[in-house]
Amino acid sequence: MGVKSDIRVEANRLRTSFEGKGAESFEPAILQPAGTLLNLYGEDIRARAFVTQDPLRGEMMLRPDFTVPLVQTHIATARGETRYTYAGEIFRRQEDDDTRPTEYMQVGFEIIGHPPGIADETNADAEVFATVSDALDDLPVSGTIGNFGVLTAAILGLDTPQRRKDALMRHIWRPVRFEALLDRFSKKAPPVPAPADLTVPHVGLRSPEEIEARLALLAEEAKTPALKLSEVDRLMALMAIRTTAPAAVDNIKRIADGDKDIVNAAKVVEGLLDALSDQNIDPTKLQFEASYGLTSLEYYTGFVFGFSASGVPVVATGGRYDLLTANLSGGRRIPAVGGVIRPDAVLALRQART
Repeated sequence: MGVKSDIRVEANRLRTSFEGKGAESFEPAILQPAGTLLNLYGEDIRARAFVTQDPLRGEMMLRPDFTVPLVQTHIATARGETRYTYAGEIFRRQEDDDTRPTEYMQVGFEIIGHPPGIADETNADAEVFATVSDALDDLPVSGTIGNFGVLTAAILGLDTPQRRKDALMRHIWRPVRFEALLDRFSKKAPPVPAPADLTVPHVGLRSPEEIEARLALLAEEAKTPALKLSEVDRLMALMAIRTTAPAAVDNIKRIADGDKDIVNAAKVVEGLLDALSDQNIDPTKLQFEASYGLTSLEYYTGFVFGFSASGVPVVATGGRYDLLTANLSGGRRIPAVGGVIRPDAVLALRQART
């Protein structure tokens, strides 16, 4: 999408514009310890990151993002509410699509440590969105927003044991697995033979105790009633919402059919639209997708957003990531929201207009 030196100039321009809005510049090392990332994302991260071995520091990864080291630094320095910006390369392995880059520039704007609570968090969400939007103001981009809180409310409200809700929440980032799990829970599970009925000799790596525990879980699952079809239909209807932002609020409330948790989630979205209006963003020009970001924004947990253009599907993305800060801080409540811009995409769009 352009010469690397030109992309770097554009990245520095964007970072300077964010500094002008009160953000502190941050620049982490390119080589990051692998342990933290593995603890956060599990072994799946190896398929998306470049891993190397340092003789003194052990396993390391080429920086797959800026947010994790930024949050670690914020926590280590015991900062209060702070705005940050950064610009530099990140590195991502591509095993299936050789047209996607393995190295590209990112410029970010993040707010970490603002006061907790719906009102303050909504204002911070709107500020980040408006800041990124202003940086792209002269480009032919369109904005899309979403909020995982809508789907979370529907999942946690299912009339089913907590273990099933936890399983659905773990797989919500992988729509194919999620829908397969939802389909399985919607059917009566087959009976499981009792351990005493098994005559197969013990083989494999699992201990007899682990096998018995697994069989006990399967037996419990076999006794669990299937999900109510009305609840499954409601969840799928919510996941399918794709419309203008104000219309989406009405749709969520209608589909909620009186469920107070889903209605409250709709009110959070409604409050965000009001906050965006205060930032001079017209909500009627925004698209709302309830499932937005489910395949790519894995550590976001609430508000999410993105900007795209014709022929350029990803110009900017972002959202709220309070769960990430909790994981990195040992469970402390540290509200955080941010967004990143692809300067190569910005440069390509500008060049296309000349």
